[in-house]
Order: sequence, then structure tokens, then C-alpha cells
Amino acid sequence: MKLSNPFIPNRADPHISRHDGTYYFTASVPAYDRVVLRASATLPGLAEAPEKTLWRAPPEGPASALVWAPELHRADDGWVVYFAAAPSREIRDGLFQHRMYALRNPSPDPMQGLWEFAGVVDSGIDAFCLDATSFSHRGRRYYLWAQKHPDIPGNSNLYIADMETPTRIRGEPVLLTRPEYDWEIQGFLVNEGPSVLVRHGRVFCTYSASATDERYAVGLVWADADSDLLNAASWHKSPRPVFVTDAESGVYGPGHNSFTVAADGTDLLVYHARNYREIEGDPLWNPDRHACVQPLRWDADGMPVFGRPLREFELPEAGA
Repeated sequence: MKLSNPFIPNRADPHISRHDGTYYFTASVPAYDRVVLRASATLPGLAEAPEKTLWRAPPEGPASALVWAPELHRADDGWVVYFAAAPSREIRDGLFQHRMYALRNPSPDPMQGLWEFAGVVDSGIDAFCLDATSFSHRGRRYYLWAQKHPDIPGNSNLYIADMETPTRIRGEPVLLTRPEYDWEIQGFLVNEGPSVLVRHGRVFCTYSASATDERYAVGLVWADADSDLLNAASWHKSPRPVFVTDAESGVYGPGHNSFTVAADGTDLLVYHARNYREIEGDPLWNPDRHACVQPLRWDADGMPVFGRPLREFELPEAGA
């Protein structure tokens, strides 16, 4: 089956997951005022699936504005959505005032049951933070996010921590990567939007860097699957981006990715991008960051091959 990008228009920070044969999609909406979710038995079905609002930001309070980058994760026997939000649109010292929050739902079906606001997920660093994700490895659950540190120049670095519960970290955050290479500091000094994929004896973590225009790009760090993931020395970082703007394809600023799998088990890269270069107005409020999907390949050494952004691709099917 052939699919085209944009896959789902006007949905930034896309997160697609698959559980028990069902695909789930959530993303930032242009109004930044709620958390939404779609479900479908097939990946193509997500494009037309009805969108359910799980939670709306209240009119005031610490999580009342700029709801960004929700992610759905299985937790215990229910579900959790991680997202970031701010008390207002005010910028202080060059940054918004986001903190990380969670929603919980004990239902086996995330499209059913009651979603409740579970409060803040405290990073241990009282500063701008966002883009939380979570993953399990070797019987432990980890939390990974983007965070401003008062002692480090720039907007955000990536941190990792052990999880005590699905909404509480344990121990001190470990600095995983900070903006250091030229391609990570275009416009802003940013490392954000982490996503984890465990394959071929390694734990891979992608992230996005620089301003959210055509300079936005995806980077990669990785660790041996048997290593101590809370030891920064276990991680290796690519000095070059692995996924970038492709003017020939008309894809600009690909980033804030996640991963899912096709029906046949093929790994898929999920990301957002614009299909034109010249942004109209403020990049933050421009709604034209679209959710895109394409296959992820692997080389003979078990390293991911991201390739170029694709405007269309053949979706692998089960049994094909």
C-alpha cells in the first residue's frame, strides 16, 4: 500500500504507538489547548480516524497554556499521557515556563474510561522542561526528557532517570546530551524531543536540535543494551545529524520524531515537517507542521539508516 506525506496535516510532535494490534496517535494541536488521541486497527486508518479529546487545559493554573508534545504510554495495567504545559504564554529570561505533567487512565482501552490529571512530574530541576518520553528495558522503566539547567547555557539538554512509578522519577537526573555541535545551535541551543528504540543489542535515542524552522534536524545517541543507561559514559553521540531538511523533496525541518512498527514488523519513523521553507509569521503559531511517516532501515552493523524525508512510500503489509 502506498502512503503519502504529510500523513496527518497540522499535527506537530507526533507520537504513534501500537499495542495489541491497535495503533494510537497523539500530537500537539495548533491551539495548544488540549490532549487528543486517535485509534485505528491499521496505520493508514489513523489519517481518517475520529479524534477524541482526553483533557482540556483549564482557564488558569500551572498547566493552563501551551499544551505541548503529548505521548501515550502503557503503564501498569492502564495508560499514562506525558505532556508539557505552562501557566501562561509569558516568556521569562528567554524561555517559556513549561513543566511536565501526566494524565492517568486505568482502563485497558485508552479511548475509553476516565482520564484524570495526575499532576506534575517533578524532574528535580526547577526550570523549563518538556518532551517527556518513557521506555522499559531489562525490567526497569526510564524517563527521558528535555530540560533547561540554570548552570548550562542554552534552552534545553536531554536528561534520563529511573522511574519509581509511572509519574515519579527516582534518583538524580543524568545529563545525556547537551547542544554542542554547530548543527545543534542554529537559532537556539536545543536538544529536545527524545524517542527511544531498542534494537540489535543497542538502545538508540533520537532527539531534535536547533530552531524549529528549516534548520531543525534529528540527532542520535546510543548505548550498548547491556550497559548502565544511567551512566553518561555509556552513551555515544553522532557528531552529525541523521535526518535533515531535503529541499529536493520539499520537506523542511523534519524532527520531533517517534517510532512505531508496520503490520509486518518493519520499523517506522514518525516525525513532523513543513512542506515549504518560508514560514508565515511566528514559527510557534504557524500550524503547518505536519505528521509524516516512513520506513526506517538498518545497515549491516545494526545501526539505523534514516535516509531522506519521503513524500510517498510503500507501506509494508503483513504477509508481504
